[in-house]
Amino acid sequence: MRPQAVATQMIDDARVRVTRFDFAPGAETGWHRHAMDYVITAITDCHMRLELPDGSVNEVTVAAGVTYRRDEGVEHNVINAGDAPMTFVEVELK
Repeated sequence: MRPQAVATQMIDDARVRVTRFDFAPGAETGWHRHAMDYVITAITDCHMRLELPDGSVNEVTVAAGVTYRRDEGVEHNVINAGDAPMTFVEVELK
């Protein structure tokens, strides 16, 4: 069993939900499905292992300061595959 990432809710209003995720090395979010479109901004370099529902695994690195967006419906488990802590901020669009 992996340690869990720490999710800190920063804003939750009528328009957005903003959450900061802090991962120790090897920590995971746990399986989840995104109910809203969302934007991720990496605060640190993020070496992510993404476990997907079909059993596949993607390894990606998102450099600090880089932003990307995904549509509602994404399902995965996000794991810190690096040897340093990683942090990103997620903005969900209501």
